[in-house]
Amino acid sequence: MAGLRLAVSCFLASLCFSSLCAADDVRVFVQGVTSIAKTDDNFICATLDWWPSEKCDYNQCPWGKAGLLNLDLNNKILANAIKAFDPLRIRLGGSLQDQLVYQVSDSIKKFPHFKKQDDGLFGFSKGSLPMDRWDQLNDLFKQTNAKITFGLNALIGKRKSDNSTLWVGEWNSKNARDFMKYTASKGYKIDSYELGNELCASGVSARLEADQYAKDIIQLKEIVKELYPDREAQPRVLGPAGFYDTEWFKTFLEVSGPHAVDGVTHHIYNLGAGVDKTLINKIQDPYFLDEIAETFKDLENVVKEFGPWAGPWVGESGGAYNSGGKDVSHTFVNGFWYLDQLGMTATFNHKVYCRQTLIGGNYGLLNTTSFIPNPDYYGCVLLSS
Repeated sequence: MAGLRLAVSCFLASLCFSSLCAADDVRVFVQGVTSIAKTDDNFICATLDWWPSEKCDYNQCPWGKAGLLNLDLNNKILANAIKAFDPLRIRLGGSLQDQLVYQVSDSIKKFPHFKKQDDGLFGFSKGSLPMDRWDQLNDLFKQTNAKITFGLNALIGKRKSDNSTLWVGEWNSKNARDFMKYTASKGYKIDSYELGNELCASGVSARLEADQYAKDIIQLKEIVKELYPDREAQPRVLGPAGFYDTEWFKTFLEVSGPHAVDGVTHHIYNLGAGVDKTLINKIQDPYFLDEIAETFKDLENVVKEFGPWAGPWVGESGGAYNSGGKDVSHTFVNGFWYLDQLGMTATFNHKVYCRQTLIGGNYGLLNTTSFIPNPDYYGCVLLSS
C-alpha cells in the first residue's frame, strides 16, 4: 500500500475533473518499487454501534433506527453495500458496549433495555442483547461474508472508585464467556474479540489502569484459547480501543506480555466536535490534517518496541465526535479527510482502519434512513478493490 496516498490523490482529482473526460476510460497505474508498510488484507473496516434512536447531540438525533438492536437487517441496499467489499470487516461496538449484557447467562439476573438515564454512562442505562437478535445479525453477516470484530463489556464485575471516572476490581468474564461459548456453538465466525471501549488513559466516561486492563486481556485470551482449541480458527484479541497515550500503552503491552493481544486498537477523532463551525475548513487544510500523523507514528513505534507480535489498528474513527457534523460528515468534502486518513495510516503500518460508521449518525457511509451510499462509501469501495 505504499502508493495508496498517490492513488487517493488521483481518485480525488478524477472526481473533480470527471465532467471533462466523462466519455473516456482513464486508467492509472502505480508501480511501487519498494514497500514502506504492510496492511491487513482487509484494511477497510466500518462500524455498527449500539446507540438507540434516543441518542441526540446538539439538539439533533441522527441515529434513527441504525443501532445494532433496531437496524433493518432485511434491507437489500444494506446487504448489497456490505457484499461489495467481499469481504467487509465490521466492528460491532461503541460507547454503550460496556453497559451491554448478553441474554445467555444465569449470572445476569435482569436483562434491561437501553433508556435515557442522567447518571448512566453516556446518559444511558444498561442494556442487553437477546440471542435471537444475535442470530439475526449473524444471518446477515453470513449472507454478506462480513468479517466481524465484537466488542465485549469490560466493566462487568468492576466498581467505581472514589475517583469520578476510575473503575477498579477484577473483570467478571462469566457473561462474556457464556456469550462467546454460545457464539462458537452456533458456528458463527468471529474474526476478533475486542475488550472494552475508550477505557484507556484518561478514558471518556470511565477509565481503567493499564496494568489491570492488561490482566483482563490475558483472561480474555485464555477464554479464546479454551473455546477455540483449533489455533487456525481462533479469533484474534484486540485492545484497548481508546485514545492513544504513550505511557499507558507501553505499560499495557509490557504487563500483558507476548501474544496476549493481536491488534493494538486506538480511536481517532482529530476534527473536534461535530458542531464545530470550522469543520469544513479543517477538512480542507492539509497542514491541519497532517498534525495527527505524529500519533500514528508514535503508536507504530511503541508497538514495534513493546509488542512486535501485534499490529496497530484504528479501531474507530469518525473524524468529528458526537455523531459527526450534520452538514459535512456525510458529504463529498469529507473525503479529503477520510481518504487522507486511509493513506496516512497505511504508511504508518496500521493494519486496519475502521470508519465510524457503516450506518448511523451523521458520519455513516450509508444514509441513516434511505440506506443509499454517501460519497465516502464509494471512496472506500474503490480502495478495497
